[in-house]
Formats: sequence, structure tokens, C-alpha cells
Amino acid sequence: MAEPQTIVPDTEHRGLVGALPAAARPFALLARFDRPIGWWLLFWPGAWAIALSGQAVARWDLILWFLLGSIAMRGAGCVYNDIVDRDLDAQVARTASRPLASGAVSLKAAWAWLLLLCAIGLVVLLQLRPFAAGVAVASLALVAAYPFMKRITWWPQAWLGLVFSWAALVGWASAPDADWTAGLLLYAGSILWVIGYDTIYALQDVEDDAMVGVRSSARRLGGSVRLGVAIFYAGALALWSAAFWTLRPDPLALAALLPVALHFVWQVATLAPLDGANALRRFRSNRDAGLLMAAACFVVGQTL
Repeated sequence: MAEPQTIVPDTEHRGLVGALPAAARPFALLARFDRPIGWWLLFWPGAWAIALSGQAVARWDLILWFLLGSIAMRGAGCVYNDIVDRDLDAQVARTASRPLASGAVSLKAAWAWLLLLCAIGLVVLLQLRPFAAGVAVASLALVAAYPFMKRITWWPQAWLGLVFSWAALVGWASAPDADWTAGLLLYAGSILWVIGYDTIYALQDVEDDAMVGVRSSARRLGGSVRLGVAIFYAGALALWSAAFWTLRPDPLALAALLPVALHFVWQVATLAPLDGANALRRFRSNRDAGLLMAAACFVVGQTL
């Protein structure tokens, strides 16, 4: 008989969040400020695009704006997701402590907090070239639809891939005269990366999701989840290799992806699908995978 999953609480009163006044803490938790991994994962594709297009040094300020925008808009996305999912969250052990599901924040206050975070995102939007700003705004429909995907498809992780990779398109649109073939390949590879790491994340909720009828790639893949994640990661590496080759057809450019590839191998080889804590650690390690990919993009971009 399989051992029960380890449940990792979704909200954590620690670090800077734990030091906040009691009245402010639920709002920080609602925006997941206690879990910075989310905005790192949203930020990295945009940073990759800026670096791979050769703009990392000249537009270092843009990278910082992308970071601020990632923090604000990831927070806004979490608030919106919790507004839509508040009833489902109350039925899942890992998410029952979320501020809306537990009643720590009212629905009206959550909407006000969402608007404030979006206002910060608007400030970042105004720093972009008009074309890049238009690309950024085009993502809003995808963002709005995401919370409903788990109700209608076994692959909500694929929709999340479209959303969480969108910064790659915005970053690419910020570079004048950039080759869009490489940019689109970078984006497509990021989508597969997101599907892989979010499948790992979804392993924490397989049993509860089955009880409440929520669909996920982790449930769909079942006992083949490690193989599935490996395939998604391999596809991401193949598309990123094609992006690099498009810009610089040189085997040395592809060698820059080796550290990322080794990191993915480690994730898959050490993944324990029935251990929620293990799955969470492997999921969070994608912050480091994103950093390794950023380094690869920087090296190739600076040699164009």
C-alpha cells in the first residue's frame, strides 16, 4: 500500500511576511509574497529574451522593470485565482488556509488589493515600447481564463505555460529588429518547461484534486509522471537549442545549455511522486534552472 502524501501548507508565516503587522499579513499571503518562487518563474522568460536578444547590458534597467512587474502581476494573478477558486480551495488540505478560503480576507478587500497590484503593473507597462506594451496587454485574456482550465481540461498546465512564458514575447518585442524566429522558439520552449515544472507542483494535490474533480497533468500522467516531465524538459531543451542555433549556428552556443540540461536530469532522477515535500523542492529548484538558462542566454546574446 502506497504511503500517504506529505501535505505542505500553501501559506507560510515566515521571513518578511512573518514580520509584517497582523492586519497586512493576510494580504501578503494572498499575493503569495511568502512564496517568491512564483514571481521568479514569471520573471525568467522575460529576462531570457532580453539577454538572448543582446540587450542585457544596454537595457539592464528593463530587466529590473520586468522583475518589479513579475512580482506585482504574479501577485495579482494569485489574488484573481483565489477569488475564482475560493470554494474549491476550502476543500483541499493544502489550500484551505489561503486567506480567502479561510475567511481571513473578505471578497471586497481582495478585489481592492487586486486593483492596487494591477496599478503597479500599469506603471511597469508604461516603461515599455508601444509594441511591447501591446504584446503584454494581449496576455490578459489568457490570464483571465486560466483559473477555469482545471475544470475543463486535463492539461491546465499547458495553459499556464502560455501565461507564464508570455514575458518572453514581451522581452523579445522590446528589442529593436530582433529575429522573431528565435523569439518564438524561446517562447515555445518555455511553455514546455512550465508544463514540466507545474506537473511536478501538481503532484502535491493529486489525491485532493481527485476528490473534488479538479483535473491536472499530474493526474493524467499517473504512474508515468516522471517520464512525462522528462519529455517536456527534453522538448524545452530542443526548442531552446533551435533558438540559439537560429541566432548563432555554432556548437559552442548549444554547449551553453548543458548546465540547464544537467539540472533537469537531476530533477527527474530524484523526483519522488508520492512525497509532496520532495515535489515542492524539485518545483522550487526551477528558480535555479531559470538562472542557468539566463546565463546561457546572456553568453549567446553577448556574442551576436
